[in-house]
Amino acid sequence: MEAGTTLKRRTFLAAAGSLGLLACKQQPADPIPPGQLLGPNLKLGHHLRDRKPLPAATETRCVGALVVGAGMAGLSCGWWLQRHGEENFTVLELEDEAGGNARSGRNRVSAYPWGAHYLPIPGEDATEIRLLLAELGALRGDPAAPKPEYEERYLCNSPQERLYINGRWQEGLLPQFGVSTAEQTQQQRFIAQVSGLKAERGINGARRFTIPSARGCTIPTDEARISMRDWLLANAYTAPSLHWWVNYGCRDDFGTDYTQTSAWAGLHYFAGRHGEAANAEPDEVLTWPEGNAWITQRMAQQLGPHLQTGALVWHIEELANGLAVDAYLPQEQRSVRYLADRLVWAGQLGFLPHIWPELPTDWRGAISQISYAPWIVANLTLPQQPSEPSGQHAPLSWDNVLYQAQGLGYVHARHQNISLNTHATVISYYRPLSEYRPATARSALQQQPREFWGRQILADLGRVHPEIARECLQLDVWRWGHAMVRPTPALMSGNALPVLRKPSKRVILAHSDLSGFSLAEEANYWGVYAARWLLGKPGGKT
Repeated sequence: MEAGTTLKRRTFLAAAGSLGLLACKQQPADPIPPGQLLGPNLKLGHHLRDRKPLPAATETRCVGALVVGAGMAGLSCGWWLQRHGEENFTVLELEDEAGGNARSGRNRVSAYPWGAHYLPIPGEDATEIRLLLAELGALRGDPAAPKPEYEERYLCNSPQERLYINGRWQEGLLPQFGVSTAEQTQQQRFIAQVSGLKAERGINGARRFTIPSARGCTIPTDEARISMRDWLLANAYTAPSLHWWVNYGCRDDFGTDYTQTSAWAGLHYFAGRHGEAANAEPDEVLTWPEGNAWITQRMAQQLGPHLQTGALVWHIEELANGLAVDAYLPQEQRSVRYLADRLVWAGQLGFLPHIWPELPTDWRGAISQISYAPWIVANLTLPQQPSEPSGQHAPLSWDNVLYQAQGLGYVHARHQNISLNTHATVISYYRPLSEYRPATARSALQQQPREFWGRQILADLGRVHPEIARECLQLDVWRWGHAMVRPTPALMSGNALPVLRKPSKRVILAHSDLSGFSLAEEANYWGVYAARWLLGKPGGKT
């Protein structure tokens, strides 16, 4: 991302523009392609929110350690326990499939992501995820090498990214076509300033910005307590193209507009990556047709009987010698009580107050500072690559971003299979609802039908691909009501995160929420951190 003039990263979702989200009716229109409206299990999740009664437990199971949540953090906790010989643990997951926001789908054409769709080359501080990639066969040789070698078929093929701006495609994501020399000068000054921040280290030698962020320097309150937009203005950055680019990064990694993103988090987006490889450019990315589900699915398979999906944890109670945790099994229409010595809460922290009546007061107060970003992800199945107007200068890329559109664009699910680029394919469209209050957007996600979102998606893509509505064979939409934690100035500059990172008696929290932003490496770090605590070996890098 800081290399040259291109932005090398993006997370699992893109950005938002204005679209009349709360309109109750739309004008009559042609039917949209067939498809499904999908998402996490709202019915079960709302049982917790609404405190609806669930049946008392009819069975008791004893376990040494209980891990609640099988996203990247919970799976990483189980992975670390297993590789260190610990077998007395169970991982519970509400959904029928593990993976958290790294879920995926598949149809007759291709696998495709429903969330996180890539992993940047990890830096030397991300020791745990390097080790995981080595065990999964994505990293070759010594995972501790300064520049490891990665499996070529998982490194993103060229062309990697393009931007649609001022009526044409350009290579790379930093706006260049139609941008004045004065704006480009500001862009280069920003890149140089970020490069300086990227190289900075603290008194103890730790990088100021790194991943996982807990291995970096303490967050400075002066940058954490203001928004990224205010930081740009305070540093005399006024170029509209630069503001768009930086805002794209905030919405991309955090699902949050740069007016509401802590400047520390916004700068971390540009300065926190230090990955290098023997066979790839710096800050390169690993990707798969199914996105990061390639990783989580393999981790889930390795857990085997330790993983129980379709289990809604609805009550936690501290006992004199452990914890009682009640889980509802909807397929069996009954509850099971787990008696555990210790508990790892690896789900989103916002759900914990609804489940644990005696939640420690300091944790309850800290969790109240957390908010989550809602998203829309759509997968469109096409008979071939989307048609484009003649005269375009940049070919279909892995990441195809739209300048100042409702969503920033789409990822090409079959990009890694270069031999099939003329056949049927799937494009994955990403859009956070970042211009609305999260509660307002969540209400719309719950109330509006697939057709409402489908027409907006087709209209947005239609400005670049005029025939997309006619060409699309299937349009499936996934709703994420609580996709990721929002790194607001209040959260990043306050004391909430340090409080939540400390274990409480027999319970430890393990989720990317503890970092203030949702990245696979952050979730992996906190999952392993919790596993080390269970094993009596806190801290450490190996």
